[in-house]
Formats: sequence, structure tokens, C-alpha cells
Amino acid sequence: MTAAERFAEFVAARGTRLLRTAHLTCGSAAEAEDVLQTALERAYRNWHRLEWGVDPEPYVRRIIVNLVISRARRRAVLRLIPTGSPPEFPVTGTDLDLRQTLMQGLRALPPRQRAVIVLRYWEDMTELQAAETLGCSVGTIKSQTSKALARLRALLGEEVLSNVGA
Repeated sequence: MTAAERFAEFVAARGTRLLRTAHLTCGSAAEAEDVLQTALERAYRNWHRLEWGVDPEPYVRRIIVNLVISRARRRAVLRLIPTGSPPEFPVTGTDLDLRQTLMQGLRALPPRQRAVIVLRYWEDMTELQAAETLGCSVGTIKSQTSKALARLRALLGEEVLSNVGA
């Protein structure tokens, strides 16, 4: 099997999961598609370097997270990033309301904290796995998770986060 065929097989098998990670990390479906496309392009250029039999998903996931953080930094230099305002009342009702509220809270977090929350809680990674994906220490993951959850609690309220198990 050629490298191009292995890459096509990988994208077919893992593309949806990687798109979900990109969407949760950047908060926008359109931007997530752009980020994933760029990440897959970069991964393809270096595909021949990856060891045969090693799972390439963490490598591509790290590219996605790094791209999202880089894009957010560039935007921050150019202009202020608008964030949503917290709800004035606790969320009740459907899961859709809760999901929208959580997405609004995620968008309010700095990119690094958003990435940590997505990897730890949506991707269900351990602290060690998240640290390897982001290229940082486990201590950094712990502190960023703590800061992100504190910020989400301040924005959304304790009752919203308790509903999702964070």
C-alpha cells in the first residue's frame, strides 16, 4: 500500500473525529473545516516520515490545536476577539440549550485553555495524553484545566457545569 493510499484511508476513517476536535477547539464550523484542511495538508507533506504501524491521529490532532492557537494569537494582535456574554439565567430545558451555552462558554476561553478542555472532556484524554498532544507538561494541563473550569464556572454558573460532569 502506498503512502497516498494509507493517507486516504486514514482521512476516511478519522476525518469526522478530527473535524469534531477542530470545531470544538476553534468554536466555528467554517473555521474548523479550514483548520482541518490545513492540518491534513501539513500531515500529508510529512506522511512519509511517520512510522508504519504508529497511530497518526495524535500527530494530526496536535497540528490542529497548534493551528487554532496560532490563528487566535494572530487575530488577537489584529483586533480584539469578541466573546459572548454569559446567560442571565441558568440553562434549563433541552440538551441543545445546554450545548449552545457550553459552546458559548468555550468561545470565551483563551485558545490554550479551550484546547485543554476539549482534549480532556470531549476527547476523554488523560492528563498525560493531553500533555503529549499539546507538547507541554502534565502540570501545565492541570493548571490550565483548573483555570478554564474556574472561568467557565464564573461565566456559566456552577449548575451548568455540574450538568455536564465537569
